[in-house]
Amino acid sequence: MATLGVYNRKHKVTVVGSGNWGSAIAKIVAENAKEHPELFEENVQMWVYEEELTVPSTSKHYDPGSKFSTQPHKLTRLINHFHENVKYLPGIALPSNLVANPSLRESVHDSTILVFNLPHQFIGGLCDEMKDHILPYARGISCIKGVSVDSHDVRLFSESIGEKLSIYCGALSGANIANEVAQEKFSETTIAYDPPPLDSRNVSRNPTPKAGTPQGHTPSSSQLDLTAINEHKDAKGKTSKVKLVVPPSDLAPIDHNLLKTLFHRPYFHVQVVSDVAGVSLGGALKNIVAIATGFVAGLGWGDNAKAAVMRVGLLEMVKFGKMFFSNSVHTETFTEESAGVADLITSCSGGRNYRCAKMSVERNISIQEVEREELNGQMLQGLSTAEEVYGFLKTRGKQDDFPLLVGTYRILQGEVKVQDLPDMMVGK
Repeated sequence: MATLGVYNRKHKVTVVGSGNWGSAIAKIVAENAKEHPELFEENVQMWVYEEELTVPSTSKHYDPGSKFSTQPHKLTRLINHFHENVKYLPGIALPSNLVANPSLRESVHDSTILVFNLPHQFIGGLCDEMKDHILPYARGISCIKGVSVDSHDVRLFSESIGEKLSIYCGALSGANIANEVAQEKFSETTIAYDPPPLDSRNVSRNPTPKAGTPQGHTPSSSQLDLTAINEHKDAKGKTSKVKLVVPPSDLAPIDHNLLKTLFHRPYFHVQVVSDVAGVSLGGALKNIVAIATGFVAGLGWGDNAKAAVMRVGLLEMVKFGKMFFSNSVHTETFTEESAGVADLITSCSGGRNYRCAKMSVERNISIQEVEREELNGQMLQGLSTAEEVYGFLKTRGKQDDFPLLVGTYRILQGEVKVQDLPDMMVGK
């Protein structure tokens, strides 16, 4: 186990979001915070969007004689009483040191590590609410999969958070089905974190504690150009607009080692890399490939056809990253990491985008109809991503470079048939 060494303060961790995946990640973080008191405060805050409900009759906590089962109670009270998110992660015991908090401002107060896990459409509003209530030297990890795309630009959610809050924020993504992770079934994930040069001042003054701390690949201060210490580059290699604040020297540096300590569990293995753009792009583009894979599965073309689509899809994911984020993307992020090939395999084997595309062909109806009939109001990320990516590529005249991504969009628009996909995959 790592030792506190010369660090006199402990990191306080807050998870912003408490849905299915948010609660699963909060469980992991709270377990590790308790196991590493030399690095982290024991209690982990979890911000919860407050609502009222009674304990469902299907819950093991249901008791017809209890007021919790007969009268509505606030979700935070239910979580803190039963140590279970009875609505969004039922049946999973949460650590007693995980504290549900309905106040966003209170939950992030004095936190040095912020973990974001909520629907992307809420990022802007929540960041506006918390930006004057966080520590200026806090650092973040975004567990929000995907990227924001329009005809003019591709934006990483982690960088959107960072710019809103004036902090540095990395990303976590991988082949991570929330319920399986919560049930402690073995899985892997990838954390992308490129420590700002500013933070390396901590490293040079106070060496990272060595005993038992999982090893990462954080650049040492001796490897850095100290003349550029105050510059922080974004994923496109441009100088970031964010003016970071140096973390206090009495806190352990937030680097690859510390993040692995915070997130790694025996059932949830973590690899830490520096390629934030690659990890983020993998979580977005794989949804388009999953739709294409579902289309050929719906035709009954078998595993060979699905494998062919996945192979071409993976190549186009790499090509997209290298073309538009050439300063930071590494091919290995897509071919070796959970956030790349593993997440692609999972999504193309049984994810929602795959399943709905398969059903649309089998039923001979649009995928939008399947979405309405099967998902109870939830949205398929692949549909919007396919449209956004197509618009982005069209603006740049790059459609011919990505025949699978573009071909999938054209099928969704009804311009071509699913049966045409093999010819379209060849490109021009």
